[in-house]
Amino acid sequence: MKVRADIATLIREGHTNTHIAHRLHCDPATVSKARQALGYPPAGALARLYAEAVPTGQVKDYRPVDGRMPTSPAQQAANRERLMAALREAA
Repeated sequence: MKVRADIATLIREGHTNTHIAHRLHCDPATVSKARQALGYPPAGALARLYAEAVPTGQVKDYRPVDGRMPTSPAQQAANRERLMAALREAA
């Protein structure tokens, strides 16, 4: 299968099939076939890989009983520093 260059470029940039199809005015099935021809995983799996690679300060897919998300050590340190600064100003 010959893959259009503009579709291949957008796939490599990490766009979803739906976004590419909307942007280039083509069918999402065309984008899906191009993704398969290039050897890339399905868009859903690729999107999950990108989402997990971006640090957010929270643990992905963790849902504790009380609904609160744990924070990363870096976020805990930043929160601690803000608290100490606020306490110094109040004194």
